[in-house]
Amino acid sequence: MYAVIRAGGKQYRVAPGDVIRVEKQATGTDGLVEFPEILAVSAGEGKIGKPQSDARVVGQLVEEGRSPKILVFHYKRKKQYKKLRGHRQAYTAVRIVEIAFDGQSFKAPELPKKEPKPKKAAAVHAHEAHAHEAHAHEAKTAKGHAKKSHAKKKAAPRKAAKKSSRKKKK
Repeated sequence: MYAVIRAGGKQYRVAPGDVIRVEKQATGTDGLVEFPEILAVSAGEGKIGKPQSDARVVGQLVEEGRSPKILVFHYKRKKQYKKLRGHRQAYTAVRIVEIAFDGQSFKAPELPKKEPKPKKAAAVHAHEAHAHEAHAHEAKTAKGHAKKSHAKKKAAPRKAAKKSSRKKKK
């Protein structure tokens, strides 16, 4: 089961469960995105048809971000003209949840929800323990450095090498 949709001026072949990156989309309620332009639908291999008005493709918002930077460089030789601009295209990553047409509905399997880890409480305790260890280590090293500095002997000052000055003979 797949469908061909148009979003942001590009065409995508999607199946339930696929994750696609489309141009920046406005999200609907609950992070769901419905694609209005459906160009073709296929229920099985080798069968494809134009959908009627009741066909729909629904996706769920996964991520919003910006693509890597593309440098655009304009240059005209012999004219002292150079211009460098950068561009980062905004995108929306969408997971296709459902494709429905002609009374049939194909849904993607549910993803298991990850349980959030209790980071804050554990992180605070770990940070405090780390800070205590660091403070204890600094105290030990400070004592060690004090002992070592007394044990070091001062190096004898080096004698400066004499510069031989040559006198020019006339």
